Amino acid sequence: MTSIDVLNPATGERLDSIADVGADGVDAAVRRAREAFPGWAATPAYERCAILQRAGGLLQEHRVELAELLTRENGKPYTQAFGEIGDAARLLEKYGQEALRLYGETIPGDAQPGTEGDLILTRREPRGVLGAVIPFNSPMDIFAHKIGPALASGNCAVIKPPEVDPLTVMRATELLHEAGVPRDVLVLVNGLGISTGAPLAAHPGIDVVSFTGSTGAGLSVAAAAIARLRPVMLELGGNDPLIVCHDADLEVTLDQVMFGRTLANGQVCCANKRLLVHRDLVEDFTDGLLQRVSALHVGDPSADRTVELGPLITDVAAERVALQVRTAMDEGAELLAGEPTASGNFVGPIVLGGVRPGSSIASDAEVFGPVFPVVAFDDDRQAIRIANDSSFGLNASIFTRDLQRAIYLAHHLQSGTVSVNASGLYRPDAIEYGGYKMSGFGREGLRASFHELTQVKTIALRGALPRETSGYPA
Repeated sequence: MTSIDVLNPATGERLDSIADVGADGVDAAVRRAREAFPGWAATPAYERCAILQRAGGLLQEHRVELAELLTRENGKPYTQAFGEIGDAARLLEKYGQEALRLYGETIPGDAQPGTEGDLILTRREPRGVLGAVIPFNSPMDIFAHKIGPALASGNCAVIKPPEVDPLTVMRATELLHEAGVPRDVLVLVNGLGISTGAPLAAHPGIDVVSFTGSTGAGLSVAAAAIARLRPVMLELGGNDPLIVCHDADLEVTLDQVMFGRTLANGQVCCANKRLLVHRDLVEDFTDGLLQRVSALHVGDPSADRTVELGPLITDVAAERVALQVRTAMDEGAELLAGEPTASGNFVGPIVLGGVRPGSSIASDAEVFGPVFPVVAFDDDRQAIRIANDSSFGLNASIFTRDLQRAIYLAHHLQSGTVSVNASGLYRPDAIEYGGYKMSGFGREGLRASFHELTQVKTIALRGALPRETSGYPA
């Protein structure tokens, strides 16, 4: 069993090490979860709800501890880490409450001749054991989005946290066990994607797979799950467009652009990675963007809580972003701010002007870092063409004062979510979140996740109703 060091991405300091459990460790974990499933599925919904309420409360009690740990191992600014822990706590509590509303349906038997006296019901039942693979960029938020509905609906779960920053998820798992989740109901396995994540997705004892990560890895996960006819939820990459119409409020727009592109140091799948700006506004927009970018406080967030932009997760990730910027420049983009090179795990912020429609960064090159490429357009139809010229379709944003224009654009954009006058990070808990095209399939959210993680059983009671069921007795 090999060991993996967990490092502070800002300093390179070794924080801890984890064991790569591999296929044998995955097999043992899945067996434990399968044995625990009947008992957990039979646990009343109100008890599962109460446990998740306690779990959310414990995350709140340990919020500072968890946020500091997340900042050290992930490199995101402390205020963002603190917010993420609060989000995870709220999500666990809300998903617990949804366990009390897992309703079935009554289907009218008199909808066709011959079944008038039949009582037909549906109920939702847990699928069994969830295999969940969690990414590095927002590990606690995504942990809650996967584990909350799984446990609330009566499933067990085997989770693999990201190998580069697993410590916060590991600590949160301990707190869930402390709250009352049995240890065999929620089992954590550490390791690399290829040695531990892949065996988890392919294990015959897994009934449903939920994966958040790159599109390439998602395709492999989907192939493994579908080979066993297991459902799979995929939340994958995105190269999300943000459209700035000629009538947009520039101050609101620029504030949202900065928020949407610097969260998690630019390493967010639903970040606005392509800035499509009406040609009449390009100069003013770019000037405002350059002012805001130059004012960003870049540094080590584990040493300074006022830092607004920290390192990328690894030096390899930083060099990949720098290479993508140099490629964009080779394709005609102009470097307006920043340097197209990495320094350790740090790169950017970088502003690119004159980005050509159809170039790699304006279509399929998802840049996981603080890069702001500005693409000019002349009219709404061209904006739609540029926005849809991508294999991805996760989120899109529109900034305009014209409601009819917003609706027109939203109807034509090929994205799972379209936000008007908000960044691509707009994600209320209740929405059905997921992508079009190569950004994945399946949906997450307070109601949507329960539909993905349960299966419908129809129960037909022949002749259970009297034939005269309409009207009232005389």
